[in-house]
Amino acid sequence: MADWITGRVKARKTWSDNLFSLVVDAEVEPFKAGQFTKLALHTDDKKVARAYSYVNAPGQDPEFYLITIPEGQLTPWLADLKVGDELLVQRTAAGFLTLDEVPPGRDLWLMATGTGIGPFVSMLAEGSCWKQFENIVLVHGVRFADELGYRRQIAQLTDGRSHFQYIPFVSRENTEDAQAGRITHAIRDGSLEQKADLTFTPEHSRVMLCGNPQMVRDTITELKAKGLQKHLRRKPGQILMENYW
Repeated sequence: MADWITGRVKARKTWSDNLFSLVVDAEVEPFKAGQFTKLALHTDDKKVARAYSYVNAPGQDPEFYLITIPEGQLTPWLADLKVGDELLVQRTAAGFLTLDEVPPGRDLWLMATGTGIGPFVSMLAEGSCWKQFENIVLVHGVRFADELGYRRQIAQLTDGRSHFQYIPFVSRENTEDAQAGRITHAIRDGSLEQKADLTFTPEHSRVMLCGNPQMVRDTITELKAKGLQKHLRRKPGQILMENYW
């Protein structure tokens, strides 16, 4: 049996028409930055649960970055929650998209699409990444500029960190302060490396991917063409990933 506890919405933020965040008051167990837990509600006489990554650093109020899927079984109900409303939270976290799973290296590339940026915000807030890597590049791909959630928080968390770069991509509209197109294309044509002034190499590069399954697959394909491989505990590599959408 999953160890469900009752949480209460402490705050919420709307980012765009279909993107929102919930801060929840709930006594969850300690977790590692990058891990996820499950949220649940009783909807239409049944309990519906889904996994969501923590955006907050361990020890802070649980926070989740969500996208409303109109035909979804849970997110339309979560989107309707107001401050003070209750929801169910699984007490224990899970997942291996964590910094202690990453082999030693010089450059850490964090690549996300959409709400997949959540675990990386948690890592930046937790802070051990700064001791572990010389260079950190956060790459976030979205369709429209208003979907670049947590941009201000990322700037605050990384203020004064000269070896950190934030490189947003917007694929369906042109905006001044983001790259046009998709992350995968920028890996393929070398423009991402050029923008970051860093080269993908098996020796130095470590890549964490979090996004929709197609993005993860396509990005792995492009990174393999640069000589990188998926990381397995029994066979160390350079790429760690999690499907999240």
